[in-house]
Amino acid sequence: MKEKAVRSPWKAFMKQRRMGLNDFIQKIANNSYACKHPEVQSILKISQPQEPELMNANPSPPPSPSQQINLGPSSNPHAKPSDFHFLKVIGKGSFGKVLLARHKAEEVFYAVKVLQKKAILKKKEEKHIMSERNVLLKNVKHPFLVGLHFSFQTADKLYFVLDYINGGELFYHLQRERCFLEPRARFYAAEIASALGYLHSLNIVYRDLKPENILLDSQGHIVLTDFGLCKENIEHNGTTSTFCGTPEYLAPEVLHKQPYDRTVDWWCLGAVLYEMLYGLPPFYSRNTAEMYDNILNKPLQLKPNITNSARHLLEGLLQKDRTKRLGAQNDFMEIKNHIFFSLINWDDLINKKITPPFNPNVSGPSDLRHFDPEFTEEPVPSSIGRSPDSILITASVKEAAEAFLGFSYAPPVDSFL
Repeated sequence: MKEKAVRSPWKAFMKQRRMGLNDFIQKIANNSYACKHPEVQSILKISQPQEPELMNANPSPPPSPSQQINLGPSSNPHAKPSDFHFLKVIGKGSFGKVLLARHKAEEVFYAVKVLQKKAILKKKEEKHIMSERNVLLKNVKHPFLVGLHFSFQTADKLYFVLDYINGGELFYHLQRERCFLEPRARFYAAEIASALGYLHSLNIVYRDLKPENILLDSQGHIVLTDFGLCKENIEHNGTTSTFCGTPEYLAPEVLHKQPYDRTVDWWCLGAVLYEMLYGLPPFYSRNTAEMYDNILNKPLQLKPNITNSARHLLEGLLQKDRTKRLGAQNDFMEIKNHIFFSLINWDDLINKKITPPFNPNVSGPSDLRHFDPEFTEEPVPSSIGRSPDSILITASVKEAAEAFLGFSYAPPVDSFL
């Protein structure tokens, strides 16, 4: 009974973590105490950025033909939903679902991300979908980034056909175990850092690192997924200023609406490492105004149950001044050379020669033990696996279809060899 009482706030926290930033902002706006806090008032008065604003909930009409988003090559125009058996819902997001699917002809299992065009257009997220797809095209050969096999579309939906990863979210394992021992946290942090360093080498800032976006594969290696908030073309010392991310992980410069750079990812790595070691994100409070105030003003407090090297790394990554943050000068090389990672052979790491500290022990593709039953028990919508009847396609659906020209994609034959 006591255990239940201790864990209930933890479960409430974990449930809250599923909430998107749009919903989070609405929650703040409806909280009179939070709204009176000067920092929160400042955040709620964010000026319109050049990128699509994540917090803008006002519906917008589909773009005119002159504003169409062309998402690149269309070398796989023949793929269609009926090519797949859609078996289970394994994830959900703002614009659709992720499903376990088996390709009928190839008999291969994939994770298929199915997005509703109308929902994307309503929230003006076309450019973020374009960014996600473009990033996926670039990372097919990195061992710790999810790979895109191909993409296609119907009149009302977009389909990403991705690697199927069934070792579970890091979020799921943290929820079950509360925290990890330092060697296990070090292994995960090293693989995450390697993936972030690779994205930075392509001038991509990830911006949304959190345990929900970090998967384990069937052997226990890290796989980063969900590239919807990635920002492309951020060169060394380049900055951007869009307010986006996940509340518990927002860096101080993002909250201050200051220009930020790739060091925002190193702050997030620090927050994830802290959570792996301590069980909650740094500066966390159930009171949203207090949490933001903590991120901006409260000194980092570290309990004495970690090594000095872990303490030193967390202090470097969770440095509020981004110009003094670990990684500000030489990016990934500074993280790679930190004493905390002195036990890591980085060549062996990238070649997956280091045995993961935890094996998910999945028996095969149909083993869904590490997926949240909240997803897997949901029925697969019948509309997922079929194209809309052409007679029933409305004018708005046609406009939505035209907004995503060139979305379909198939990689070169050798990309996944």
